[in-house]
Amino acid sequence: MSTIEKTYVNGEVIIKEGDIGNSFFQLLQGNAGVYVNYGKEDQVKLTVLKEGQYFGEMAVIEAYPRSSTVVAEGDVKAVEIPGSELNSYFTEQPDKIIALIEHLGNRLRALTDDYDEAKGVLAELKNSDADKKSESFLAKIAKHIGFYKTSKAALSEPSAEALREQSADITKGESTETYTRGTIIYKQGEVSNCMYILHGGSVGIYCNYGEANELKLTDLLPVSFFGEMGMLSGKARSATVVATSDDTFVEIIRLEGLQDMFKTNPVKVDMILRYLSFRLRSLTNDYFRTCKEISESYSK
Repeated sequence: MSTIEKTYVNGEVIIKEGDIGNSFFQLLQGNAGVYVNYGKEDQVKLTVLKEGQYFGEMAVIEAYPRSSTVVAEGDVKAVEIPGSELNSYFTEQPDKIIALIEHLGNRLRALTDDYDEAKGVLAELKNSDADKKSESFLAKIAKHIGFYKTSKAALSEPSAEALREQSADITKGESTETYTRGTIIYKQGEVSNCMYILHGGSVGIYCNYGEANELKLTDLLPVSFFGEMGMLSGKARSATVVATSDDTFVEIIRLEGLQDMFKTNPVKVDMILRYLSFRLRSLTNDYFRTCKEISESYSK
C-alpha cells in the first residue's frame, strides 16, 4: 500500500480550501490549525487538530472540494492515504475502520450540539420576553453569526443521488429483522448501540410518538440508513422509528462488527462512510441556514 509519511514545518499548508482532494491524512505528531478563508482578511480559525486525528477524509469519501485549509503548527508529521488505496489501508489495518467511523461520529456529535444550541438561540431571539443582553447569550450569537459569515462562500448542498444509486446495490447481511406495520423499531429516549439499513418496506421517524404533540419528522424508503448516532454515541435516541408497512426488512449494524463486515462486504462499509459524510454535509447546511436566520433576526 502506498501510504506516504510526510513532515511539515511551522506555517506550511498541508491541504488547501477549494482544492479537489484525492487523499486524506492522519496526524502522527504535532498540531495543525484548521481555517476557512486562510490568508484573507476574514480568516477564521475553526479548531486545532492533534495527534491521531484524521482530516481531509470527506473530500475523498464524497469527491467534494476541500472545505478548509489545514496548516502545520510547529513541526508536524502526518501519513497521507490516497483515496484509491482506502481498501488496502483497511485490509492491512482493520482497526482503522472503526477509528475513521468514530472520527466522523465525533464530528457529527459536535456539529449536532452546535446546531441544537443555534436553534435555541434563534428561538430566544424570536421570543419578545427573553433576556437578550446577557454576556453568555451575546457570545452564543457571535459564535453562530461568525459561522454564517465565514461559511457562506464555501458551502455546497450535498446531493443524495450518488448515495442513493450506490446504496441500491447493497446486499443484505446476516443480522436482519422483519417487522409488521406499526412495530416500534426503537423509541425516543432509549439507549442503543446499533444503526440500521432499511432494505424493504418503509419506516416513519417521529418526535414524541403517541403523544398529543406527536410530530412526524420524515419517511424512509429502501435503501436508507438510520439510527447511526445511537451506534456512534451510545446516547439516548432522539426520535422514535416505526415500521409504516408490513414486511419492513432491516439490517442491524454494530460498530464492533464492521471489521468482519469489511472482509465479506467492503462496499457496505464504504457506503456507511459515504452516508456519514453525507449526513455531516447535510447537517452543516442545516446549521448554516439556522445561523443565517440568527444573523438576520439579530440585525433587525
